[in-house]
Amino acid sequence: MTQKVSAKVVFIAIVAALGGILFGYDTAVISGTTEIVKMQFGLTTGGEGWYVGCALIGSIAGVLIAGMLSDFLGRKKTMLISALLFSVSAIGCAVCDNFTQLVIYRMIGGFGIGIVSIVSPIYISEVSPANVRGTMVSLYQLFITIGFLLAYLANYLILKGTDMPEYWRPMLGAEAIPDLLFLILIFFIPESPRWLAVRGQRQDNSEAWKAMREKGILVAVLIGSAIAILGQFMGVNAVLYYGPKIFADAGFSDPLFSTVLVGVVNMLTTVIALIIIDKVGRKQLVWWGVGGMIVCLLMIGLYFLPSTHLPNWFMLSFFLLYVFCTAISISAVVFVLLSEMYPNRVRGLAMSIAGLALWVGTYLIGQLTPWMLENLTPAGTFFLFAFMCLPYLWIMYKYVPDTTGKSLEEIEEYWKKYD
Repeated sequence: MTQKVSAKVVFIAIVAALGGILFGYDTAVISGTTEIVKMQFGLTTGGEGWYVGCALIGSIAGVLIAGMLSDFLGRKKTMLISALLFSVSAIGCAVCDNFTQLVIYRMIGGFGIGIVSIVSPIYISEVSPANVRGTMVSLYQLFITIGFLLAYLANYLILKGTDMPEYWRPMLGAEAIPDLLFLILIFFIPESPRWLAVRGQRQDNSEAWKAMREKGILVAVLIGSAIAILGQFMGVNAVLYYGPKIFADAGFSDPLFSTVLVGVVNMLTTVIALIIIDKVGRKQLVWWGVGGMIVCLLMIGLYFLPSTHLPNWFMLSFFLLYVFCTAISISAVVFVLLSEMYPNRVRGLAMSIAGLALWVGTYLIGQLTPWMLENLTPAGTFFLFAFMCLPYLWIMYKYVPDTTGKSLEEIEEYWKKYD
C-alpha cells in the first residue's frame, strides 16, 4: 500500500538534510585553500595531507560517538550539537592566528561532520514512509552536493573578487552563513518518533552492544562497513579534495572553474537520483553507475599516460561523466542503505560503526592522494581507483539486499537468515 507524504514530513526531512550542506561545504571548501595554506605555512607534501586530513580525524571522532549520543540524547538534540560545532569551526578558522589553531578548528568542524553524517540520515529514514524513504534520505545527499557547489562557487568568487592575501579565511568562514539557517530551523522540527518509541525500552546502550553480537546484525554491520570504506577508494573524495590540483596537473588554465563544473554536474545528477531512486531501486543504480565509473576512470588514466597526447576536453568530458556516474549511484545510495539496513534497537550504534569505516577510508584517501599522484603518477592513481570498483560490485551483488519499498522492519527480517 502506497503511503502519502505530508508537507510536514517533507519539511522536517529538508531541515535535517540541511546538515548535508554543512557536510558538503566543509568537505569541499578545502580544495580552494590548499595551495595558499601550503605556501603561507611552508607545508611539505605530508603537511598538505595533514591539513586536508585533520578535519577527517575530527570526523572519525564524531562518528564514534554520534550513534550513542543520538540514542541517548535523541536525534534532534544531536543535530543541534553538530550545528554548534560548525559555528565554532567556521568562525575559528576565519580568525585563527597560526597553523596549529587552524588545524584545531578544522578538527572541530570535522567532529560536526562526523556527527551530522550519522544522525541526519537516521532521522530522515525514521520519519519517512517506506515507499519514499530513498527519496527522502537522498535529500541529504542532494544537500551535500549543494554544499559542494556553494564551496566551489565561494572559492572561485572570493579568489577572483579579492586582493586579500589570506583569502582562505573568508572561504572557510563563509560556512557560518548556512550553519545559522540550520541552527535556527532545528528548533522547528520534532524528535524522531521511532527514537521516542525505543527510549523507554533502553535507558542506556548496553542492550545495543549486546544485540551487536547477534550474527545477523553483525553480518549487516560488517557488510555496511565494507561498502562504506570501499566507496572511498573509488576516487570520489580524491576528486573532491584535490580537484583543482588534478586539473592543474592536466594543464587546465583555470582549474577552479573546472571544479565549479564538477560541482554543478554533481548537484544536478543528484537531483535525478533523488527522483528515480525509489523507482529504479538502489542496486540497479549501483550496477549502471559503477560500471560507468570504471570506464571513466580508465579513460582518465589513459589521458595521463605520457605516451598519449589527448586534448583537455577528453579529460574534462570523462571527468564530468565520472562525477555523473558517481552521483547517481554510490553517492546517492550509500547514506540511504546505511540508514535503513539496521534494526531500530541498534541503528544508532550500527550506523556509527559503518560511518567510522567510511570516515577512516575518507581520511586515508585524503592523506594518500598527494602521495599517489606523486609516486604512482596520476595515471596509476586513476587505474587503481578503477580496480577498486570491482570488490564493491561483488559485495553489492552477493550480500546487500535491495531495500527499495521495504519497511525498516521488513529489512530487519532479511538479516535473520544469517542467525
